[in-house]
Amino acid sequence: MEEAHIHWADVVARAVEGKQVIATGITPSGDIHVGNMREVVTGDAIFRAIGDAEKTARLIYIADTYDPLRTVYPFLPAAYKKYVGMPLSEIPDPFGCCSSYAEHYLRPFSESLGELDIAPEVYRADRMYKEGLYTNATKIALEQHNLIADIIESVSKRKLPAGWSPYNPLCERCRRISAAQIIEHVPARTAVRYRCDCGAEGVADYSRGQGKLAWRVDWPARWKILGVTIEPFGKDHAVAGGSYDTGQRISREVYGYAPPVPIPYGHIHLKGRGKMSSSKGVTISIQEMLESAPADVLRYMIIKTKPEKLIDFDPGLGLLTLVDEFDRGEGRAFELSRISEQGCNVPFRHMVTAVQIAHNCDELVEVLRRSGYETTDMTALRRRAQNVRNWLDRFAPPFVKFEVQRTLPVQVKTLTAGQKKALEKLAKALETDSWDPEWLHNEVYNISEQVGIHSKEAFKAIYISLLAKTSGPRAGWFLATLDPEFVIARFREAAAT
Repeated sequence: MEEAHIHWADVVARAVEGKQVIATGITPSGDIHVGNMREVVTGDAIFRAIGDAEKTARLIYIADTYDPLRTVYPFLPAAYKKYVGMPLSEIPDPFGCCSSYAEHYLRPFSESLGELDIAPEVYRADRMYKEGLYTNATKIALEQHNLIADIIESVSKRKLPAGWSPYNPLCERCRRISAAQIIEHVPARTAVRYRCDCGAEGVADYSRGQGKLAWRVDWPARWKILGVTIEPFGKDHAVAGGSYDTGQRISREVYGYAPPVPIPYGHIHLKGRGKMSSSKGVTISIQEMLESAPADVLRYMIIKTKPEKLIDFDPGLGLLTLVDEFDRGEGRAFELSRISEQGCNVPFRHMVTAVQIAHNCDELVEVLRRSGYETTDMTALRRRAQNVRNWLDRFAPPFVKFEVQRTLPVQVKTLTAGQKKALEKLAKALETDSWDPEWLHNEVYNISEQVGIHSKEAFKAIYISLLAKTSGPRAGWFLATLDPEFVIARFREAAAT
């Protein structure tokens, strides 16, 4: 591989030695969307590159299930105001189908990971705390309270509020995890005494997960607990004075652990709408996108782009271009993105035309055979056809959609004499065994010149006759998918009006 063209994931793989632990994660506070996918796919690309370099690595995923609910998001019932401040793992599922709020949003994400061919070791933060994994790290943080406060204030250039603590106890009465102040640390009991805003006083045992570390302390603590050596994270954490800057100092000076190699990544924006955000409703869920596009193409969108660069994702026509690019099967990004060596041989763009012509699977097979495509792998064909149908329903711009008219459209009354003559000549020319798409397309230009009209008018006449629209799919390739007898008869019928 030429140095100038080495993939970014291989650069990371070359730079590290020894066993690596690549950490990714998220707070499951709402629908986990395409934008959230960047972190875990970036981590998986590095994991694969390290494996390809014959080095050893683990890929882990930490779900921050013990984070508090910050607010009543627009998608939540107003009654959820009473849960604000409580850990996500302790709040009921708003839809009543899972064991908790956190699990409701984690479950579809876990299913999506399987479709993306990503298999990390998953850790849930609430279980990590309750099972005692954070006990020693919490004890150290409480004992080194002043040092941690000094680091955060020095690096972030902001003053911490009075009474700040690196540890947030869970109030036994109101069940909030962000409303109590610590009165006393009792290390012999691995516990703290606290006073909560709700008026309650109590004791929280941190060896049993009755509370959690503040984010800027939790992050470096988990690096040591899990042995993290590489971590992708959003560029907002990488700003000067941000949580990575404080984290790396806390990691070294408090926990005696070298911070992981940072891989800051840019956010994924939804074209024309800005940064994806569940709370603002600017989002497409991963599952919705996986139903509308091949999984390895979504991997490719992320892996082909250097992590630090923003991705402006267009699920409309931009997706077609992305699929075309992936289907060419070139380069290292393709290798790191590919899920299976077997794929559908029918281009996504052509399938967009085919599924709008066919009314069932048998008709689809016939349409594709007329176009010259092999149809033996019916599993791959059906999967791509369903992706296309979902894309047409959800993301396709209106001008891409069409329906072949069963009867002669009334719009043919608008055809000029020149357009009718072109259709008549085209019908005659089509009485041939050669229905090659390129030949068909070029023949429209030839006939336009013969009858003395602009080629645009000839193409318009074709679409009006077949679709009752003035535009449509690329004509030669479109005509090649249709039944020849039907096309010839329709053009003659239109020319005779």
